[in-house]
Amino acid sequence: MNSLVKSNWGACEGQGNTRFRIWAPDIEHITLVVEGADFPMSRACNGWYEATVGAGPGERYCFRLPDGKAVPDPASHQQDEGISGCSIVVDHAFSWQNGNWIGRLWHEAIIYELHVGTFTPEGTFSAATEKLKGLADTGITAIELMPLATFEGNRGWGYDGVLQFAPHPVYGTPDELKQLIDTAHGLGMMVFLDVVYNHFGPMSNALSDYAPQFFTDNPSPWGPSPDFANPIVRSYFVENALHWLEVYRFDGLRFDAADRLVCPSSQFDFLTCLTRTIRKEITDRHVHLMTEDARNTVVPLEAQEGGSILVDAEWNDDFHHALHVLATSEAGGLYADFAEDPLEKLKKALASGFVYQGDPRPSDDMRGHGEPSQHLPPYRFINFLHNHDQAGNRLHGERLRALIPSPLFNLLETILLLSPQIPLIFMGDDFASTETFFFFSDHRNVNRLEGIRGRLEQAKKFQGAVPPDSLKLVKDPNAAQTMHLSTLNWDEADTDMGRRSINRMSMLLSKRQRVIWPLLSSNFEKGEIVECPAQSLAVNWLFSTGILELRANLSGKKLDLPAATGHVFHQHGTISGIRFDGFSCQFSLRSTT
Repeated sequence: MNSLVKSNWGACEGQGNTRFRIWAPDIEHITLVVEGADFPMSRACNGWYEATVGAGPGERYCFRLPDGKAVPDPASHQQDEGISGCSIVVDHAFSWQNGNWIGRLWHEAIIYELHVGTFTPEGTFSAATEKLKGLADTGITAIELMPLATFEGNRGWGYDGVLQFAPHPVYGTPDELKQLIDTAHGLGMMVFLDVVYNHFGPMSNALSDYAPQFFTDNPSPWGPSPDFANPIVRSYFVENALHWLEVYRFDGLRFDAADRLVCPSSQFDFLTCLTRTIRKEITDRHVHLMTEDARNTVVPLEAQEGGSILVDAEWNDDFHHALHVLATSEAGGLYADFAEDPLEKLKKALASGFVYQGDPRPSDDMRGHGEPSQHLPPYRFINFLHNHDQAGNRLHGERLRALIPSPLFNLLETILLLSPQIPLIFMGDDFASTETFFFFSDHRNVNRLEGIRGRLEQAKKFQGAVPPDSLKLVKDPNAAQTMHLSTLNWDEADTDMGRRSINRMSMLLSKRQRVIWPLLSSNFEKGEIVECPAQSLAVNWLFSTGILELRANLSGKKLDLPAATGHVFHQHGTISGIRFDGFSCQFSLRSTT
């Protein structure tokens, strides 16, 4: 069950010939078509078909099924005309200028999540590359690209990818993606990729036509689910992960909905299988692996046999949800579990990771949810004020900045950037962008009203109550204008507010590098909540070399907070002794060495 099949998916080019393979266990015969010429394929073992022909880089090919239907290579490295067009043989030779880059230590990660298609008006790898120096100058040390796997149409978030090895052609070529990564490395920045292995997009998924065994009989809410009990299926995703990490030199991957990387019929844990393989295969540089995992499990975050960590950190939705309820008073939908005493839940998330660590959860019939996480170092958790999900699934696509007073947002951002967890910033927050961000797609043959109703249901989950006339207010996800409304306006970066925001973030990240990074490189002992007045925070994090102390007044009135004992290295707002004005905070560090 645990063995991996070395199947070598896709076209393998070399010495003037290219070997083509496709897995179609129940198909009688398949024809390879290269630049219009037909080549019969030979049946190999385990359901594979093979053919080696004199095809070279740049040549277009597809596979023709017995019914005459032409399908792309499921492991295509580049597409000619999108998801249903021809695949292209790719020569991955590239003149890397920063080939000696070995990455950065995990605790140095300051992550900037971006969507290539809306990060710039052009929506391309090349245009995004031009913006990297500004991010590096601000203090960003890692960018995380939302999924790139080719999906149906020209517009989309990328979570409905079908051709997992091929960068979405609208964004640019494989070489242009490599240039983006190479440029980032030259600026001292890591590049992570969000990958979706828990499902395939439901649109134009030709693989299910000729290899239905690739998927289970129980699709996910978002599309067909791969059958990880099948070793050939597992090999597809292992090869895909290594493809991004080795061919493109990404510095890490974020696994979407990692809790679904389990085969229901066998309980086979593919996440462990995959991460162990990556750790074994790549040992000459830093590779960082992250998860989104609804289980609140700590096992992947703990040292395994041999002392290795399989997963560096998990996106901590608990932190976000508690903070969002506290800041906005929205307590419906998925926020209902955080409606009761959100301040105490926020303190718990800051001090010890998850909010639900085996505690009864209302949405789960009060069953215990999660596992104890207080022993884990804070940098095993990725915290954020919002990301693509929280804005994009709202009725009006608002960022958190648009929902709460500016003084409160600036306070929360300060706490995010100077706390010992790994901070994640959504694109545009560096220059205080006011642009909306919506869910958008380009799904053909989809009923417009059904699409709008689907977005309304998502809004109910992500913000709770919606107005009675919401159906009239929902943006059509398939309208080109919806993506346009989600594209960053870089003119905002040149306004007084934009420049102030960039300078402020740069100052905070400079302090993070100078003060927080050395602390995180020492041994973590524990986090503790300090008793304090209502509407305030007092949290200490104890490390072997020092104690980091946070004191924050989240109210609009003056409060007396518990005294800190360390050297104050950052003060936000007006503070005199233990008297904190409204929306103020203080970080201090007491050395213990």
